[in-house]
Amino acid sequence: MTSHIAIDVMGGDHGPEVTVRAAARFLSRHPDAGLLLVGDQATIERYLEAETGVDLGRIEVVHADQVVAMDESPAVALRTKKRSSMRLAIDLVKDGRAQAAVSAGNTGALMATAKFVLKTLPGIERPAICTALPNDGGHTHMLDLGANVDCDAEHLFQFAVMGSVLVEAFDNNPSPRVGLLNVGAEAMKGNDTVKSAAERLISGPVNYIGFVEGDDIYKGTVDVVVCDGFVGNVALKSSEGVAKMISHFLRQEFKRGIFSRLAALMAMPVLARLKNRVDPGRFNGASLLGLQGIVIKSHGGADVASFGHALDVALREIDMDVPRRIDQQLEQLLQERQSS
Repeated sequence: MTSHIAIDVMGGDHGPEVTVRAAARFLSRHPDAGLLLVGDQATIERYLEAETGVDLGRIEVVHADQVVAMDESPAVALRTKKRSSMRLAIDLVKDGRAQAAVSAGNTGALMATAKFVLKTLPGIERPAICTALPNDGGHTHMLDLGANVDCDAEHLFQFAVMGSVLVEAFDNNPSPRVGLLNVGAEAMKGNDTVKSAAERLISGPVNYIGFVEGDDIYKGTVDVVVCDGFVGNVALKSSEGVAKMISHFLRQEFKRGIFSRLAALMAMPVLARLKNRVDPGRFNGASLLGLQGIVIKSHGGADVASFGHALDVALREIDMDVPRRIDQQLEQLLQERQSS
């Protein structure tokens, strides 16, 4: 069966200049996949004409005459942009014409629209944003990264279950290590919400290893890091800022003089490998977990390669049937709670 992905072509900082090119490259990598390109039809067709060797038989253009702006409020987008490329892409998932939607558009609007159209899975109160981050041995998945600023212990528990199921499917890891992000690893530390969530997880269905601190995200000591959206978003943006600062410092130091420039030339292979390992584009594509359908959020400023990675994430979630796996885990958990 061919998997179909709906793309919000107009979303993001670059729109069709990136999304259409990424779509063409994606089809060349995945000969069994199909795409529905949602946006202004004339614009999409113009960009498609510039691509060579594209199998147009696996592309369907769905016209949308509205666009959700990057600074538009979720409420306004939900109420007034029912014909937007973002909304129609998600509608295609609901209607079964696509098995996933991918957008680089407004995060708040995407989450609000996806939740309204697709609804949450039974047992899930709030969807969460989850993505992979590089660590010493590979990557760590972290959630929530901004969808839910205020969370209670049950929300954090649900995030842990969803994140564990995702990593089990994605990484073929039968027992992902799950940790709660805290101000210390000791049991007495943290606020009441985190402590209460820990109590639930100790006897829960996941491989809970206890509290973890910020540096554990990148040490490879944990597979899933769970936190509320406020903490997660601050941690993510802080990490991105540190990475940019170090990159800037390196460029400054290598330009200080002739010997520094020579050292830079000698170090270029090492620096190239380092850049590849920590390149955020390799980890682009955040999952909106907890919905009755697959929605992937790409970084708004993604380039062609990065957006292509988000499409790869969507296809992998389709292949692994992630929503069904989460639903099965939650149903089993509910039965266990009712019988206890």
